[in-house]
Amino acid sequence: MAKIVPDIIPREQTLSIVAPETTVRTAAELMRDRNIAAVMIVRDERLIGIMTERDIAARAVARGVDPQTTRVEEIMTADPDTLEADDPAMTALKMMREHNYRHLPVVKDGRPVGMVSIRDLYAVVQSELESDIRNRDAYIFGENYGTAPA
Repeated sequence: MAKIVPDIIPREQTLSIVAPETTVRTAAELMRDRNIAAVMIVRDERLIGIMTERDIAARAVARGVDPQTTRVEEIMTADPDTLEADDPAMTALKMMREHNYRHLPVVKDGRPVGMVSIRDLYAVVQSELESDIRNRDAYIFGENYGTAPA
């Protein structure tokens, strides 16, 4: 099965990072501009939290807090579960399924190196399943099964 880096996310993924004192509005604007659903919160190069669309909905909007004055550290998920870059994709899928996550930060020595989403994982699983089916068909029916005669 694929490894998180480089099979699922590229080695040089653009990191979406904000400081803990960043306002929720500023972080949400970054998320909108980059078309992403989560940002990592970093202090002194260390991951301290993650803020997702769910956090914004449940901990900011639903509580009626002012996004222009509320800091992300007030609504983020602190000390989130993480993946290591060389973890297999199945580890990520298992964590996401068990904890109902849609995003997991990827770290190396506590420093963020990327973010993996459930969509990223679904794409890899789909690709691997399609490849497996083609290989099984070739094994069962022969290499040229399903091709038009020459």
